[in-house]
Amino acid sequence: MTQQVPSTEPELAGVRNFRDVGGLPAKDGRRVRYGVLFRSGHLAHATESDAAFLSSLGLHTVFDFRNAADQRLEGPDVELPGVRNVNLPLTDPADGAEFWTMVRDGDLDQLRTILGDGRAAQRMLVSYRAIIQQRTAEHSRVLHALAEDSVPVLMHCAAGKDRAGLSIAVTLLALGVEREAILADYLKSNATHRRYRVRRSGSAESAYTPEVMELLSPLFDARAEYLTAAFETVERTWGGVDAYLEQGLGLAPRTRERLRERLLD
Repeated sequence: MTQQVPSTEPELAGVRNFRDVGGLPAKDGRRVRYGVLFRSGHLAHATESDAAFLSSLGLHTVFDFRNAADQRLEGPDVELPGVRNVNLPLTDPADGAEFWTMVRDGDLDQLRTILGDGRAAQRMLVSYRAIIQQRTAEHSRVLHALAEDSVPVLMHCAAGKDRAGLSIAVTLLALGVEREAILADYLKSNATHRRYRVRRSGSAESAYTPEVMELLSPLFDARAEYLTAAFETVERTWGGVDAYLEQGLGLAPRTRERLRERLLD
């Protein structure tokens, strides 16, 4: 039975960037069903009321794409009764530790050296391409799980923008959602109430100067060129979405159709 479009999007107290991905149009005229595919930032700081809301969604599975460094920094997800939590890291823990040390503790000179002159945005482009090329086993596992039994599902990473954003994008590609719609959903992560709260060591006067925040912003922005780089990697490496899904992710046509039956109206 088709679910009703939610009238409002909840703004959770301790969970950033939460939203239902329902309503996005597929090429065959169907739309992503409401109430089956959700995305967010991490759940480690969810309040009791946040947890109650998330529990009300009837979730089957939460996919946590954070690595060990992320989890040490923020903590584990809150427990949601009856919900399966699957930790499926999409980056190397050492990279995560280095990244967060730089974000939290890097001084201005260090940030200029590592992130200045376009290096921050280039870092993001490299990361997006690598996740598409190198994490095929993880994305295959997610799609096969969704086709079998793992919905409703919530996918998240730390900020809910990059690793979760790519996993949502891959799922939407498998559903046949238009790329323009995938991009539009991805860019919603830029809304003020959704953005990751950057925490820095030191006093506010020195830790959050305009130059520091400008240097860090490419790491925490959702930029069209990042997701476009992922799409281009699919085309360049596999020659197209269908080949990527079948050859790269091992998604047989019948499995893809089961996925569509579960997630599309």
